[in-house]
Amino acid sequence: MTDTLSESLAEAFAESTDEGTATEAAEQLAAFVEDYERDLTAEALLERFEDAPYDDFPHRYDWLVGELAAETEDCTDSRTYRLDGFGELAADPSQGA
Repeated sequence: MTDTLSESLAEAFAESTDEGTATEAAEQLAAFVEDYERDLTAEALLERFEDAPYDDFPHRYDWLVGELAAETEDCTDSRTYRLDGFGELAADPSQGA
């Protein structure tokens, strides 16, 4: 299912951004759906993506991931699935406290 979901999302995302970004975003979103066992179709995800309150692709995508994470009880950190990832100022996730 993940490959088909990823492919469908990448094709749709390519209408809003370059192919590399579209593929990366699609793979990360499909991984989120699989990792958290969310029963979401490409159509449902794309409808939510279109509702994002931003115009540019990266913000719309990251908003979608944030919204999905907020609805997912077990998800405490969605940065792995965002295009911006952990960023320069974030703590290294591989380092323990």
